[in-house]
Amino acid sequence: MKLVHYDGSWKQKGYEIPEYDREQIKQNTKENPVWLHFGAGNIFRAFPAVGLQKLLNNGSFDKGVIVAEGFDYEIIEKAYRPYNNLSLLVVLKSNGSIEKKVIGSVTESLIADSANGEDWRRLKEIFINPSLQMVSFTITEKGYSLVDSKGNYPEIVRNDFKAGPSQPMNIIGKVAALLLHRYQHGGYPIAMVSMDNCSHNGDKLLAAIEVYAENWVNNGFVEEGFLQYINDPQKVTFPWTMIDKITPRPDDKVKQILREDDFKDTDLIVTSKNTYTAPFVNAEETEYLVIEDAFPNGRPPLERAGFLFTDRETVDKVEKMKVCTCLNPLHTALAIFGCLLSYKTIWEEMKDPHLNKIIHKIGYKEGMPVVINPGVLDPQEFIKAVIELRLPNPFMPDAPQRIATDTSQKLSIRFGETIKAYVKSDHLNVTDLTFIPLTIAGWCRYLMGINDEGEPFTPSPDPMLAELQGYVKSIKLGDQKLPEEALKPILSNAKIFALDLYQVGLGKKIEGMFLEMIAGTGAVRNTLKKYLEN
Repeated sequence: MKLVHYDGSWKQKGYEIPEYDREQIKQNTKENPVWLHFGAGNIFRAFPAVGLQKLLNNGSFDKGVIVAEGFDYEIIEKAYRPYNNLSLLVVLKSNGSIEKKVIGSVTESLIADSANGEDWRRLKEIFINPSLQMVSFTITEKGYSLVDSKGNYPEIVRNDFKAGPSQPMNIIGKVAALLLHRYQHGGYPIAMVSMDNCSHNGDKLLAAIEVYAENWVNNGFVEEGFLQYINDPQKVTFPWTMIDKITPRPDDKVKQILREDDFKDTDLIVTSKNTYTAPFVNAEETEYLVIEDAFPNGRPPLERAGFLFTDRETVDKVEKMKVCTCLNPLHTALAIFGCLLSYKTIWEEMKDPHLNKIIHKIGYKEGMPVVINPGVLDPQEFIKAVIELRLPNPFMPDAPQRIATDTSQKLSIRFGETIKAYVKSDHLNVTDLTFIPLTIAGWCRYLMGINDEGEPFTPSPDPMLAELQGYVKSIKLGDQKLPEEALKPILSNAKIFALDLYQVGLGKKIEGMFLEMIAGTGAVRNTLKKYLEN
């Protein structure tokens, strides 16, 4: 059994296959593209592409989605094109059952590289087509950042500003250049839809594109009208969204299940940029996608696939509920302490009484008091499902090491927003927070790259890792006091936490917790015991 040869006989082995004429869908899409997506990773294949397949299967839509990858081109070359842009979704349910679905809604895959003549020409062709309704993104939080940790533009961005829109290198520069092309060839309306896991993601996308537009205008490459175009909601919109679905790296257990079915395309693909992918994607069954309904050129009827369309205010409430309280902060806490305590999977961490208790405390005790019920999803039901069903699911092989990636880029949202809400509150005292500060102290301890047994480990990739580790490099296990202001450059950095933790009264508290965690081997566990067994 190989993906490119799927047929009706696969159903006998429990595989769902596309129920539409894929060649006709491909032709329809090529002539009149409606949806282009940037970011060819697992979350896209396991969620948005699957939602579209539901519409194709029931005949309520007749065009697929085109995917473009602007960062790791090997994903297209190794995980898409050899398989005719098909993938296999393996849904791992908490009751132990699985679903296997061949996903065929992706009709074309492109390398978003301005130096790749053929693919770049095709992207420009798609962008000027009046039929294009939406361009969506899963490029991760760091994809929208144009500055380094010191607030400076890196060389790649500076070069894009100087060289103009003809051959940009940064992903946002590429998108800005393509959007400019649409403006210059009719100025048709379009929705630019970030589906990334960050607060007010539409605003972040607009702000980044706007920086490019302003620099190109100032440098004489582009007329002022382009800036007006991207800021005219009748022409270009940047809806806010909230996405939630866990899609871990391809798992060996899933690979073995597929091999027992005689499914051949199970090879793990690790790119030179350290992306882990495969012809299959394993994912949990729970999923949410809430989208601000702002589409000036229309959109596919994705509400029929279970996507929730609503107003901006409601998206904001849902996003804050999930990203700031009910899931992401819990994930980050488990990632940090999981690495320190040498766990390899999240579900195993959930059996650890201290780690289970700390996420209960962060979610219910410290986070829930500042959550506003968005109406479309109930916070209490959402967090209950996270803690009792999703995170303990032994069939979801997610790893703390994966979730720990880019933590410095996540803390301002996952903890900073709750801290800010306490600061602003007239009835909550920010200095009463204990378990969020404890987790931040754990992160500082994590930066040392030494686990609780005193053995070195390799922290997950993070754009600020080298800088942050420089601040803690002189700290050793067994130290009874910290070097002068060792943690201050970290804890006072408002770019990391959205505020200065010393100014709000938490900096010294976190320093004290950190000092407890470096007392010696086993000190992380002992510190957790101290704060969680009282």
